Amino acid sequence: MKNYINKLFAGGIFAGMMLVSSCAGDFLDTAPTDSTGASDAVGTTGNAMKALNGIAKIMTTQQSYFGGGFAGENNIMVQYENYPSQNYNYNLYASGWSPIFNQEFHTRTNSIYDAYAWYYYYTIAGNANTILANIDNAEGTDAEKQFIKASALTFRAYAFEKLTHYYCLRWQDSNNGASQGIVLRLDESTGGQAYATLAETYAQIYKDLDEAISLFNESGMDRGEGKVWLPNVNVAHAVYARTALIKQDYSKALSEAKLARQGYPLMSNDDYHKGFCNPTSEWIFGSYGDASENNWYWSYGTQYACNGYYANNQQTGAGAIGRELINRIPNNDTRKAMFLTEDKFPGYNFDDGSAMDLGYGILGMGDKEEDADALWEEAAAYCKKMAVSGLAAPYQAGYMYLGGQLKFFVFDTPGVSYLPFIRSSEMVLVEAEANYFLSNEAAARDALIELNATSGRNPEYTCNKTGDALWNEIMDYRELELWGEGFAWSDYKRWNRDVVRHGFAEGGNAHLSVAKTIPANSANKWTWDVPLNETDYNDELNLAGK
Repeated sequence: MKNYINKLFAGGIFAGMMLVSSCAGDFLDTAPTDSTGASDAVGTTGNAMKALNGIAKIMTTQQSYFGGGFAGENNIMVQYENYPSQNYNYNLYASGWSPIFNQEFHTRTNSIYDAYAWYYYYTIAGNANTILANIDNAEGTDAEKQFIKASALTFRAYAFEKLTHYYCLRWQDSNNGASQGIVLRLDESTGGQAYATLAETYAQIYKDLDEAISLFNESGMDRGEGKVWLPNVNVAHAVYARTALIKQDYSKALSEAKLARQGYPLMSNDDYHKGFCNPTSEWIFGSYGDASENNWYWSYGTQYACNGYYANNQQTGAGAIGRELINRIPNNDTRKAMFLTEDKFPGYNFDDGSAMDLGYGILGMGDKEEDADALWEEAAAYCKKMAVSGLAAPYQAGYMYLGGQLKFFVFDTPGVSYLPFIRSSEMVLVEAEANYFLSNEAAARDALIELNATSGRNPEYTCNKTGDALWNEIMDYRELELWGEGFAWSDYKRWNRDVVRHGFAEGGNAHLSVAKTIPANSANKWTWDVPLNETDYNDELNLAGK
């Protein structure tokens, strides 16, 4: 057991560097071996930059110990965020995956589903710690060392902040941060270590980001053009904004969000409809994606892109947005155009099973053959209309679901694409939420208008709402804007909001196996228990205070 833990946490830099050895160009130019010492692996700033790329690679690579689709952020987005949320439906597999959808694994500490996020994010932190422990003695300029150190600190802060989503209580349930935080591993040691409090955890993240921002600015350097997989000062500000938001430090969240999106303007509608598979002007942080680094069947796009392998060869579709949410969005919104919603097919009854089955929501599988065939033809025509030039056509298998998405595409088979982790749109929404809780409703409305009207997503959008109506508007547009990008479960947890899924008979579009209410105070208060392998190994942990 101890050897296994040590492999995860100690000197993880070597695994990360070896993972990138097959990439093309400077992103992949590395040749470490298992026998290389950490000081040699980070012996020069050139090698340290390769090590940073190794961390980025971990974020999109299958971790074979866990098997299957456990491939970094891909898995986090799907199993920890999209599936258990309210408005992401994957109905053909819903029954089999219902324990994940319905949050039934949070106390199963011997399960890989409970363990994965813990070990994955500590692997990122461990790699960052190796860089931080050795970079000061590396050969290279001071500016290079400052930039590399700042990037490693940002990676560590990113990982620690994510861990609090899954393994810590909500801030409002934490007794002002006195509850259990995470194990703050800040060096290369792997021995027993107690939990920090949640307040101490957030204080460390703030400290890391303060230092990172200072070092980025002192270095005078930035990542290369288009290298969204590497942190820069904007990424540090964005992680800061996220941390402050979840800590309900709204003034800090607001100021950091504004800094995070400087130089990253909101994308145009044309870019919005190019498949979310290549970076645009507003991608602050994201994955590396190229056919030379094909993750094959463990790529997000293989199963969850509308022209990925599954959607083009199987009955699964590629994920569908919640019917009740999308029906609250005006029909002229450019984002609504990216979903197969009933407003696009007037004249059909979507509630009686005539043109669509009421078990899964597959268009054209209804009881009245004439209506079903006609709806299928119209849906197929709409998919053809929304196809992205130069990319494979969507839903070639012919199975299209009510609410089916046309947002995520891939540009190579079976699922090759970049993925966004942080966009400027998210930061605008952070500003809206922070301003709302700072009782500056006018500024909150202005943020919504910037996101929706000024951007062109809906030029006719206006907002004069106040109070609870304004808050509901902020939540709706956050769900719409960031749908499928791995936010929804954490957002509902932060908002202390029940997940309420309705089946077709109740006006929704969730499969009956997951059409249920999950109260915000149930499912272990939406907190995953620390995995058994960690508590068995780390004898300093005391779960009594959780």
